[in-house]
Amino acid sequence: MVITLSTIAPITRTYLSHANNSPPSYTSSSCTYNLTLPPSVTANKTVLASSSHTRRPGSAAVSSSTGTAESSIGIGEETGSLLERVEVFDLNGNSILISDLWKDRKAVVAFARHFGCVLCRRRADMLAAKKDTMDASGVALVLIGPGSVDQARTFSEQSGFKGEVYADPSYASYKALSFVSGVSTTFTPGAALKIIEAYMEGYRQDWKLSFEKDTRTKGGWQQGGIIVAGPGISNISYIHKDKEAGDDPNIEEILKACCS
Repeated sequence: MVITLSTIAPITRTYLSHANNSPPSYTSSSCTYNLTLPPSVTANKTVLASSSHTRRPGSAAVSSSTGTAESSIGIGEETGSLLERVEVFDLNGNSILISDLWKDRKAVVAFARHFGCVLCRRRADMLAAKKDTMDASGVALVLIGPGSVDQARTFSEQSGFKGEVYADPSYASYKALSFVSGVSTTFTPGAALKIIEAYMEGYRQDWKLSFEKDTRTKGGWQQGGIIVAGPGISNISYIHKDKEAGDDPNIEEILKACCS
């Protein structure tokens, strides 16, 4: 099965009605990627148990689907130190230290690829669907995206996301957490399947947001992840680093880390 993905121009979708059971395709006048999909795409989970009450950086439970080498060691002291200096911005443009988001409370913090990403909108809904459970446990739901405050505001309005939304224009939090980035992590067989699934479920990429300067100048190749943090600045009790676009963790792992 072959899938063609566009990197520059908006995609033309043909998967909803293709003749003779031909494979779905995505085309672009600017650039084309062909991906051959295996019969099935599987993901191995790695979870390292640790106490959620431990305040030392480096003792985080880890989930990373098929995983990356770095994610298997959790949060190090250097990462914790970097996070304490990272600033993000709320929808009114006010700056706040990212660690203040979980200093006095527990929070599930999702890091989007960018504010126009179709897969991030799907993930936001996955998390928001469990917000009642989080609320009952006193856990905040937060989404951070790399980009401007205006982009964050547009995302919030379009998605109706039930949690808090913040912008990280400098990508500083992504660098501190060593989230992966690159073309090879964006266009993969697994990501292609997730994009098809998301479009068939009614989700759409916001191409205007995707190609604004704040995203375009970075290439749009940034991957994100999810952490469970707090209370306490250095208390990171769970981390999931996306190996590729759409690399969602099991929602039950997140709920176990934040609400059990």
